[in-house]
Amino acid sequence: MTGSAESRRCAMWVTASPRAKRTVLFCWVLFALVNLWAMWRFPEGETIPFHFVWISIAMVFGVNSWPLAGMLTALVAVTGSTGAIMVDQAVRGVIRFEEVSEVPLMAAVFLVMVWHVRGRQRALVELQRVAALERQRGETQELFVRLGSHELRTSITVARGYVELIRSAHEDQQTDDDAGIVLDELGKLDRLTGGLTTLMRLDSPVGTAPLDLDAFLERLVRRWVPVAERRWSCDSRVGTVQGNAERLQAAMDSLLENAIAFTQNGDSIAVRAWGEPPGFHIEVSDTGRGIAQEHLTHIFEQSWSTRHGDARGGSGLGLAIVRAAVEARGGKVSVTSSPGTGARFTLTIPDPIQDGVRRASPAPLSVERAKTEH
Repeated sequence: MTGSAESRRCAMWVTASPRAKRTVLFCWVLFALVNLWAMWRFPEGETIPFHFVWISIAMVFGVNSWPLAGMLTALVAVTGSTGAIMVDQAVRGVIRFEEVSEVPLMAAVFLVMVWHVRGRQRALVELQRVAALERQRGETQELFVRLGSHELRTSITVARGYVELIRSAHEDQQTDDDAGIVLDELGKLDRLTGGLTTLMRLDSPVGTAPLDLDAFLERLVRRWVPVAERRWSCDSRVGTVQGNAERLQAAMDSLLENAIAFTQNGDSIAVRAWGEPPGFHIEVSDTGRGIAQEHLTHIFEQSWSTRHGDARGGSGLGLAIVRAAVEARGGKVSVTSSPGTGARFTLTIPDPIQDGVRRASPAPLSVERAKTEH
């Protein structure tokens, strides 16, 4: 890989440097003149220098990428000089006249090569143009989402404050109900903007560091326990992994929020993790409504908004965030479920840390222990 990259850098340098172009052109002219002299001086062995001349012009054209006029000038010069020598040798009876046909044949082969090279160059230029447009479009989209999310969240916060003031200033039930609806809708907008911002962040590169996965998952579950009355459990026996806590938390928060949305009070939500070279697995399972089979292939799409035919009531970005976060680490996410049996999401993430570095994990976290400490 290093040698290949170095070769590409050298080729780019030769192509880009005018001085290098002149040096290569001068060396080629000198090399061609030497071989033309050898063709004239040693007619019995003209085949080798003849082909050297044609091979060298093909190589120089590939390195220098001459303009059309320069290429045609060089082609005419090579065709004329090699053709004149071979015609002279055929007239003197040194070679047969049939061998002179090699000159137009080599010129035709060179023209075909030029046609392909120039077509490839045009394709590369177009590809670079399209890539630049895509890069600019992506940067514009990211800037729009970031600025839009910030402005939206500011407006949502202000609007929520005024709705709360209106709600507290009126004691009638109708106003309270209407204010509750508005607050719910503002909450949905807030989650949507947060999801969009998270997706944008997941597209940018990020560093990794050693992460105590067992302690991380235990803290994560403890944080969610007060949010919903579920039977929570966490059993992680992995130890230290190489990862990014912010990205992994974004994925896990989305999975747990999804599990809460489709379970009821008293249902179970379990987080389990285990190491399996060359990486580790994290599983989030619940005993909720489950997912219909026809939805399993679409649930990680950003537009997916139903589960078992019911409205999700969310932004539809949660599981897309999970997939983006895991795939950014070279991993994958899978799901198994059926209606009425709950759902089981499994994250499979590669990990360069050897098993020998991992330490023993703590005891599994149960909901009773979590509730006591909260």
